[in-house]
Amino acid sequence: MEQQKLPNATLIIVLSIASIVLCCFYGLLGIILSIIAIILSNKSIQQYKINPQDYSNYSSIKTGKIIAIVGLVINILVLLFFIWFISVIGWDALQDEELMRERMEDMMNQ
Repeated sequence: MEQQKLPNATLIIVLSIASIVLCCFYGLLGIILSIIAIILSNKSIQQYKINPQDYSNYSSIKTGKIIAIVGLVINILVLLFFIWFISVIGWDALQDEELMRERMEDMMNQ
């Protein structure tokens, strides 16, 4: 029997890389993409474990899952940073540049 490729291998890698690239959007979009990539990779890994001799691209699935986990961690850290930043500076300071400058200076002087 000829070996076939596991489904969604390319999609998992693309979503994983996109989750790292999109961490600059407050972490939310990257978290969603990395969770989708992890779910898809877990399904492919389960399918591989049933018949490992039938599939040839298991290493790319593992690579995509590792990249997705790294993307998830980075995006969670970015999200936590923005939550911390808003809690320290305040939502109203984000709207007013002078108020933000004053609060940043106060924070640096402490």
